[in-house]
Amino acid sequence: MMQLLNFALLLPAVYAAQAPAFVKPAPGPTVASPNNGGPSDGSLPKPTVVQGKQFDRFIQIWLENTDFESANSTATFANLAKQGILLDQFYAVTHPSEPNYVAAVGGDFWGMADDNLYNIPSNISTVVDLLEAKNISWASYQETMPTDGYAGFNFTSPNYLNTSAPAYTYYVRKHNPLIIYDSVAGVPARAKLHRNFNDFAADVNASALPQWLFVTPNLVDDAHDTTIDFAAQWLDYWLAPLLNDTRFNDNRTLILLTFDETETYTVNNRVFTLLLGGAVPDNLRGTVDSTYYSHYSALSSVQANWGLDSLGRGDTNKYVFALLSSSFAGTDVESRTMSNVFAAVAAVTGYQNVNITGAAIPLTNLTGTIPGPLNPNQFVPFSAPNTSAVGAGGGPVFVAPGVNTNLTIDKMPAPVNLTAANETVPAAGAANASASGSAPGPSGSAGAGGKSSSAERRVERVGVVGAVGALVGVVALFV
Repeated sequence: MMQLLNFALLLPAVYAAQAPAFVKPAPGPTVASPNNGGPSDGSLPKPTVVQGKQFDRFIQIWLENTDFESANSTATFANLAKQGILLDQFYAVTHPSEPNYVAAVGGDFWGMADDNLYNIPSNISTVVDLLEAKNISWASYQETMPTDGYAGFNFTSPNYLNTSAPAYTYYVRKHNPLIIYDSVAGVPARAKLHRNFNDFAADVNASALPQWLFVTPNLVDDAHDTTIDFAAQWLDYWLAPLLNDTRFNDNRTLILLTFDETETYTVNNRVFTLLLGGAVPDNLRGTVDSTYYSHYSALSSVQANWGLDSLGRGDTNKYVFALLSSSFAGTDVESRTMSNVFAAVAAVTGYQNVNITGAAIPLTNLTGTIPGPLNPNQFVPFSAPNTSAVGAGGGPVFVAPGVNTNLTIDKMPAPVNLTAANETVPAAGAANASASGSAPGPSGSAGAGGKSSSAERRVERVGVVGAVGALVGVVALFV
């Protein structure tokens, strides 16, 4: 036992000795390179700018698996914080990576507790539906992705960090959230807006960046396979010069730099997050905003800014009801919100945030405990959105065609353990999304409308129960 312990203690030192050194993927962020992904398809057309209330362009940049304290003590992040607003009470919504990504664009992680291959049905909406309804341009930029609209599970390419080493898997689908939704991947025009960093360079050089961007560095540059210091070097190379480039960052640009989740699962899921860009008011640069936020706040803040409709899910979640958790004993559980709007945006739009501090902050570091259509151990169908919800944008809830609006969260059947029955969730896997590079077609409706799968028919036979009864053992239910 002592030998095993000594070996375990040596692992960090061994890893550090073998950790790769940062190498610039290209001479600069606006220069094409084979290391950025496949060749560019050319630039997007220059967008027609739809004016927002606080910003006209919103850019999300996601890094990986880092505790707040680790990023906060790194010089690059400290220097960036002087240029923007540090959101020091910003929380991921669960573990591991993929469910956080899909939640940030779809308002829910659907019970997912792994990084597997999923195709979320075409009648489940995303932020894309809300943006397109107001003619707001958008795109997703994925470093080292081979082709536009690529739907493969991952992609291996030449190792530019060590040219004498074997090829390396730099790109993974799990960090490309919108391609996981069939409402995006199954629509060719939408799928093609998933672009690599050579496309990004072309779009910047043509002054053609859209108004809403989701940016994911590859697995080494985002700290997933490396360290926070490696990611800091990437930011110095990529983001620092772009902050001074008005084609990327003008006085109406708001940039959200965040992490998907903490590295340590035993602490609550607070992640280092900054608001940067020209849209940050001068008097707020270098300040700290301690309002409670989550990844859903990226949705609600965009909705508030452009007066968008909502998804009727986590983006409109005013309350988190804690169930069977002694952590919330004696507290007002009805005052926990997951969808506060960034204070700088709320100040302009008139949105009223809910004050949540201390013990009122919900635990979001738990994993596998929430029933959902992507949880094989506690499977329930996709529910309809809450059509009576009122989002930060003030508009109605967007309801996609084919949604059974009667299948609300309070009418969910009891969860079923598909794993015990040697079954998988209906939305798991797809042969045409393994490595083909073509976008998968719609996988069919699941729960919220359309033809039921065999797993769903098994759930239907269990019978309908009340929300609390269906969720016995769950720590938190987002409604």
